[in-house]
Amino acid sequence: MRQLTTFRLYLLGIVLLFVGYVVLEYNRPKPLNWTPTYTNKDKIPYGAFVLYDQLPRLLGTDSIEAVRLPVYNQLTGTDEPGPIDASADSATVTQGEHNASSSTESVAAQPIPKDDTSALHSNSKWVALAPVKKAKANYLFISQEFRIDRADTRALLAFASLGNDVFIAAEDFSEQAPFLRDTLGFSAVETLLPTRKGSAGLPVADSIDLRFTNPALRHAQIRLPGAWAQHFVVDSGRVGRTLATDAQGRAVFIRLNYGRGHFYLCSAPLAFTNYYLLRPRSAAFAAAALAYLPARRTWWDEYQKQGPASEQSLLRVVFAHDALRQAYYLTLVGALLFVLVAARRRQRIIPTLKPLPNTTLLFTRTVAGLYRQGSSHALIAEKKVGLFLDYLRTRFQETSPDFGDPDFRERLSQKAGVPRPRVDELLRLVNFARTAPRMTDHQLLVLSKALSDFRREANR
Repeated sequence: MRQLTTFRLYLLGIVLLFVGYVVLEYNRPKPLNWTPTYTNKDKIPYGAFVLYDQLPRLLGTDSIEAVRLPVYNQLTGTDEPGPIDASADSATVTQGEHNASSSTESVAAQPIPKDDTSALHSNSKWVALAPVKKAKANYLFISQEFRIDRADTRALLAFASLGNDVFIAAEDFSEQAPFLRDTLGFSAVETLLPTRKGSAGLPVADSIDLRFTNPALRHAQIRLPGAWAQHFVVDSGRVGRTLATDAQGRAVFIRLNYGRGHFYLCSAPLAFTNYYLLRPRSAAFAAAALAYLPARRTWWDEYQKQGPASEQSLLRVVFAHDALRQAYYLTLVGALLFVLVAARRRQRIIPTLKPLPNTTLLFTRTVAGLYRQGSSHALIAEKKVGLFLDYLRTRFQETSPDFGDPDFRERLSQKAGVPRPRVDELLRLVNFARTAPRMTDHQLLVLSKALSDFRREANR
């Protein structure tokens, strides 16, 4: 008993420790996520929830729309990109050649005015512009890497040439957007930052100071951590203007003219995240950078960060094609059949257990057969009479009944609820069975039936 009590105490202690651990883990503050996501729904330090929320105030317009479509689909309103003219992509035209062809080339069925052709780089490749919509708008891209293919680039260039503005803040331009880089004539290079010794004695990259070239925006400075290698946008020098630089005078924010519109390129997307917008000293940089955009309809790109809004399942590629979808369903059905068949084949066979034979009944039948072998059934009648006497003793508390006593017969009739004539007839048969030297089959059958009827009526 003492050992059982000690075991219960140990078990209770283990349960209490487990419950306490679960409570501590549930109430423990979650570790801060410093991953740069730049999405408009993330409230982590390097998300863009604050910027997207304050964008109507910064741009002076309530027409802000989050876009979850590729650039080509958003600007043209079509589902599939048009054919790309390979000869136009491979041909390099000079400034004069572009001026000569400006009367025949069109953007959304409208020719580009000749006074805007100076915005094109003289060494850039000619782009077959896409038929984009004519709506005036700004297009904002804020992400870690700016990824864009040729069809999207054609649409974006046509969009800017119509007098719209494109704002791109990303660290990586050169590898993910080569066609846009070559067309606009800019380059993005990675520079090594100076290091210093940290608290642990390991080298740590210095912070980066960013400032605007406009003297009126000297207050809008920001210092970014040097935890990552910084990419600096370098203008070609022929078109565009440097709007912000680092402490060494290297460009980090530039404006490139294209047609009647502009491209704003910034290599410091961290300046537009929640962490720096919620700090009064660093919030002015993002506000000043976005102040270059006109107050009009603005599209905020989320496609490059979150993908399309229609389907976010990991199997969206499988479900998008009939052959892959059918193969997926066949695989599921085959796996289910395999599990069912394998489980049935490996199931342990349950043996059939036969019920134990009723030896008591067999013994009774054997003894009854022995009694029935003789011509007289007096012994069987004697056994039945003995059982009847035991029934009277246990059921009606008649320990020593006198069958010849009228009072006993009347009392038995009242207790059993059987009429007196039937009781007299039953006791007559019982007295005959007790005194007769021999019993025939018929006499035994009459006695047995009379006893059974009496018991059935008495037990009602």
